[in-house]
Amino acid sequence: MIFYGFLKFVHIAACLLMIIVVLLQTGRGAGLAVFGGGGDSLINTPSGSDFMKKFTAALAGTFAFTSLFLTLLSSRAGMSSVTSRVQSAAPPPLEAPAPAAPASVPTPVPAQGK
Repeated sequence: MIFYGFLKFVHIAACLLMIIVVLLQTGRGAGLAVFGGGGDSLINTPSGSDFMKKFTAALAGTFAFTSLFLTLLSSRAGMSSVTSRVQSAAPPPLEAPAPAAPASVPTPVPAQGK
């Protein structure tokens, strides 16, 4: 379980670092068209350093890797999720319906003469 805890720590650290790194990167001119244009020329220019792009890609790969392995380890380690703890209602036992009694046919009453 120590490996699971370490992997969870790496996963959370990758999440937080990826948020910070993406927010630190410069935009590509989004929203500049609102102020009368000029955003078109900024889209074609390179933005951000090559290091930031590679670091973001490495963090995204780390996030994907840890997500897959945390899922794999949690299913094998006997851990349970919220949905596995909920007990489903057992279906009622199937009983064969009792055979219906044959319908009684009224017997005609002989008419008595007057």
